[in-house]
This record gives sequence, structure tokens and C-alpha cells, in this order.
Amino acid sequence: MQNNILKNNIDEVAPPLSSPFLGRPPANVAYSTRQGRMLLGKSDELLGDGSLSRFEGKVNLIFTSPPFPLNRKKRYGNETGDSYIQWLSAFGPFFKKMLAPNGSIVIEMGNSWEPGAPVMSTLALRALLEFQAKNELHLCQEFIWQNPARLPSPAQWVNIERIRVKDSFTKLWWMSPNQRPKANNQHVLQEYSKAMKELLKKGSYNSGKRPSEHNISKTAFLRDNGGAIPSNVLTYANTQSADAYQTYCRENKLQLHPARMPSELAKFFIKFLTEPDDIVLDPFGGSNTTGAAAEELERFWISIEASEDYIKGSRGRFGDRITQDSFPEV
Repeated sequence: MQNNILKNNIDEVAPPLSSPFLGRPPANVAYSTRQGRMLLGKSDELLGDGSLSRFEGKVNLIFTSPPFPLNRKKRYGNETGDSYIQWLSAFGPFFKKMLAPNGSIVIEMGNSWEPGAPVMSTLALRALLEFQAKNELHLCQEFIWQNPARLPSPAQWVNIERIRVKDSFTKLWWMSPNQRPKANNQHVLQEYSKAMKELLKKGSYNSGKRPSEHNISKTAFLRDNGGAIPSNVLTYANTQSADAYQTYCRENKLQLHPARMPSELAKFFIKFLTEPDDIVLDPFGGSNTTGAAAEELERFWISIEASEDYIKGSRGRFGDRITQDSFPEV
């Protein structure tokens, strides 16, 4: 494939001939690779002013983790309280405009607590419901990302008063204007369990009627499909402390993004909902986990980030794959 031939040549700085990035790049490109571009700016402005008009109707997946709906301001610019609900919903028309007819939106949303009280806020759930309903999107499926390595929080209620257990998951809603967007769970099969491997080797199954009233035959579930279909609870420990990104930031005294997700989480949805050479968009790029995951999986990507500091750090995910850089000196 022409795309792969050019990508394997480090000295070649032109994008692949099949690339959606052929032509004059916008002025706000912070850096680019043969597979993608990181843009500096506010996503609502760039999605609304025509900067990305050439990609309208062509994006196969919008995968993003917007600033969480906290009840207090963070340095990475979250909205607070009920204003967050309206802020997030306003992105719907922009997202739908960018999507291909069978494209998907996946939004990761963290939890929040009421200020000064051991009571969870419903703000995250209300924001997702409003975003889905107001923009006439179908909720294809809800996912949970479980991080077993997450530190106990909220500390006051978990560590000190001991009246709550630690909060260790976030929600991801998979939505689409299309009831049947592009998706293939065969692309995200998991390794069979030891018991299932033994069952396949044995060649027979504990047949009979189940409490659910299903009647299971002796040969049921004995077809080897190459792996097990995963559930919608995804467990990835977010424990890396010496990956390329963090090492680069420390060596160059750059600020680490405070809300990073594991690359495996982005890869799961990219593999599940797209194919090679599809386009993945992250409107809240942060440290650009999405872009790096898409590049590794041979998808094209566009990320948008408003913080120049976070963009500088995200360069560490790409090394010598960067072909154009507005911030080469750090």
C-alpha cells in the first residue's frame, strides 16, 4: 500500500499520496506527522470557523475526553456546575458536521462529587444525557473504564473518615447519528480464558437447560473464533511512569497533563470502530494519547488542544515521526 511505503521512509516528509492532508495546511498546525496533525486553538472555534471544512463528513470516529464536569476550576480549563452541561451540548452540531454517515462519537466522562460533602454529583450523567438528547444521537452502548490502580479518592471520605470506597471508574458513551455505525467486535477480541481453551481442546460442553431457560447443546460455544468477545467493562491500569511522553516532559521540564488516559483505552475504540486509513478526531487533545494511538494503528488523526504547554509535551509521543513542528525548541 502506498501509504505504508512512504511511512517507512523516515527521510520522506511528504504525506502519503492517499492522505487527507494533501494540500496547504492551516496556519494553526502545531506539529504534524504523515498520519496526523495537532492543531493549536479552541476546538469550538476551529470546528466552527471553517478551518477543518475539508474534513466535514469524513471523520469516522470522534474519540475524546473533555475536561471533567467538576465543581471547581482546574488549571486545564474545565467549565463548572450546570454551565458545563450547556457547554458540552454546544459541541454536538460541530461533531455531527464532521462525522461520516456511519461515524461514531465516544466521550469519556469522569465522576464528580458535591463540594464539601460525601455525595456524588449527577452532573456527569446529566451532561451526557443532554448531549445525547439535544443532538439527536443514538446511545449505541455505554462502557465503563475500570482503573484498578487508581489512588483512593475522594481522600477525605475514603482515607480519613472511611465512609466511602474509592472511586475507580469513568463512563464512556458510544453515540452516533446512525443506529448502525461502523463497528466490528472481531477487531477487539480478547484471549480466551484458560477454562475456554481447555473446553475447546476437550471438544464437548456441559450441556443442558440453564436457569435462564436456554437449552445448551454439547457442541455449543465450541467454535474457535480466535478470541472472546469483550464486555463493555474495560479494565486498564493507568500506572505508567516512564513512557516516552513522561520521559520527554521530565527531560525538557515540561508540564505533564493531569488527566491522561492509557493508550490501550483509545486503541480499543479505534480498532473497534474504524479501519486503517480512517480519520480519528480528538477535539480535546491534551497530551494527544488519541493521536499517538491512531498513528500506531495506521489511522489518520486530527487533535485540537488550546494549551501550548500541553502540545509541547505531547510531541514526546512521536519522536522522529514529526515532519513539521511549530515548537521545535523546548
